[in-house]
Amino acid sequence: MTLGESISTCFSKYAKFDGRAARSEYWWFMLFIFLVSAAASINDTVYGVVAFALLLPHLAVASRRLHDLDRTAWWLLLGFVPIANILLLVWFCMKGTSGPNRFGDAPC
Repeated sequence: MTLGESISTCFSKYAKFDGRAARSEYWWFMLFIFLVSAAASINDTVYGVVAFALLLPHLAVASRRLHDLDRTAWWLLLGFVPIANILLLVWFCMKGTSGPNRFGDAPC
């Protein structure tokens, strides 16, 4: 998946928390969020609007990424625990389960 495909997919599934997301979809979208946030950080108001607008698609793609690993989206709460959130980073880097799992078919 390319950067453009990832952005298109994540915005078309803006608030879709079911299904699965491949590693490339997640990481390309994280790069997009980083670049847009860096550009918007020039102005605090613009940054706040951008951060708020990208929050829901970020949570949606993160939950779908965890579904690809056959884990529930409740694991996202680890992001609030200072050291334990490293586990999320490791999981997001791992290859997803091959074939279908309880959250659906494998992403393309």
